[in-house]
Amino acid sequence: MATFGLKPPQQFVGIAALREVWTIADDAGFDGCWVFDHLAPMGPVRAGDVFDGWTLLAAMAQATRRVRIGCLVSGNTNRHPGTLAKIAATIDHLSGGRLDLGLGAGGDAYTDAMMGTPTPPAGERVERLAEALTVLDLLWTQPVVDFRGRHYTLTGATSDPKPVQAKLPLWLGSSGERRGLRVVAEHADVWLNAALPGTPITELRRLSEVLDKHCAAIGRDPAEIGRAVQFRVPHDPDEALRLAADYRRAGFRELVLMPAGGDDVVRATHEVAELLPRLRDLE
Repeated sequence: MATFGLKPPQQFVGIAALREVWTIADDAGFDGCWVFDHLAPMGPVRAGDVFDGWTLLAAMAQATRRVRIGCLVSGNTNRHPGTLAKIAATIDHLSGGRLDLGLGAGGDAYTDAMMGTPTPPAGERVERLAEALTVLDLLWTQPVVDFRGRHYTLTGATSDPKPVQAKLPLWLGSSGERRGLRVVAEHADVWLNAALPGTPITELRRLSEVLDKHCAAIGRDPAEIGRAVQFRVPHDPDEALRLAADYRRAGFRELVLMPAGGDDVVRATHEVAELLPRLRDLE
């Protein structure tokens, strides 16, 4: 069974509009509502208003009743995993256990340079991600944690309260064929292809097959990992439905819809919400 999430823009948009969008997501019956984790707007113009993703999630937790919420995806290099463990547990409590944790290796050379923070090489970022996942699991399940890794060290660390959910559903974003997808195979509940929206479906299917091979190498059933894709919704409803059907046929059952930005995000979100019953009929 497919799930349908909504990922509205959080750049060049006001808080009042975002509150309306979250209400639409909750009332229309979307399965998830998502933010991103960037310090500057994404796209050709990297200057302008953009809101912090995790702070928005706290507000969204209070402004909604039923829709699941999360960040697609949080950059691991943006925070120490001990800090992220505390933030995520807090939002899981605020939402009554509705948080999905989206995480990727991180790295944004533009904002790193802007803030004077390092951008580790890709291989190191993937190593850090794998280690961070272990740290998060320990902090959420153990009363006291001692951990010594290559990148993170914890000494007598506590992180209370634990999340409401016994296990936060873990969405990992990666397109790295050798290392990144191996981490996905080892840890993820859902794989979000980290290629840019608009990547050809043939390429997404090929990467999904690479993930299957990593699962086989470690003895994990690839069917245990959901396959997610995020895509900009065409203005033509029939075209949008055809695109969604193509993704479903390619094996992607978690579809994250990105309404067009522009001047009226609320109107664009209403249009996507009107498509939701027809999208569910694709099943």
